[in-house]
Amino acid sequence: MSTQIPAPVPTDQLLFAMPPVHTDPADERRYRKERLAGALRTFGRLGYEDGVSGHITARDPEFEDCYWVNPFGMPLRHVTVGDLVLADGDGQVREGRHHVNQAAFTVHAEVHRARPDLVAVAHCHSTYGRALAALGELIEPITQEACAFYEDHALLDEYTGVSVDAGEGKRIAVALGAFKALILRNHGLLTVGDSVDAAAWWFIALERCAEVQLAARAAGRPVLIDRRQAVETREKTGGDLVAWINYQSLWQDITRSEPEFLA
Repeated sequence: MSTQIPAPVPTDQLLFAMPPVHTDPADERRYRKERLAGALRTFGRLGYEDGVSGHITARDPEFEDCYWVNPFGMPLRHVTVGDLVLADGDGQVREGRHHVNQAAFTVHAEVHRARPDLVAVAHCHSTYGRALAALGELIEPITQEACAFYEDHALLDEYTGVSVDAGEGKRIAVALGAFKALILRNHGLLTVGDSVDAAAWWFIALERCAEVQLAARAAGRPVLIDRRQAVETREKTGGDLVAWINYQSLWQDITRSEPEFLA
């Protein structure tokens, strides 16, 4: 008995997730809040939380200079959409039942103000990110994944302590420039994106790159990818759309395993 291989499924009938386009600000707000709560829970799962540190902010699609953020002191793994706080650029709560972390929010607000193209900013005190930051080094092009950050991240080569003043936030925004990531010396990592998904993915990817770089250096002398290949790889893998697509498996995981966060 012979069997026949099924005919190829037309490409336009295959499922492939792409970022949605919203025409209603209320719909877009709900979408961004859902993605924000999901990203925060994912960060909690990955162990990026350290005490009250660890934040992701999402620009409100309608209210100028206002941003959604996780509540101060609430474990990232417990955050729901209903827990999120809307604060203006001065850190004043406009909607929500909780305080915001003023030191963290000041930095985020200044980055958002300096980069109107951004939707989200992520900053946590992750283990390998802090280890790399303690060395005051950039990510080297030693893997395909690291090339996504090649000549597209910067180092703030100073440490000024915990600060809640706008001046510190502006220094960070200037150091970030037009890049998608910043290593804060003796502090940690900060990433940005044109969506919550992209900013979250870049943070996860940067943390993993830091881990690999530290491990490779501990084992020997890493071989660098040459500049031409590094740039070509970045052009293929370093865009926010690619980051959004890469993040979707994590989004599916958190929504299927912990759907209660959408409330």
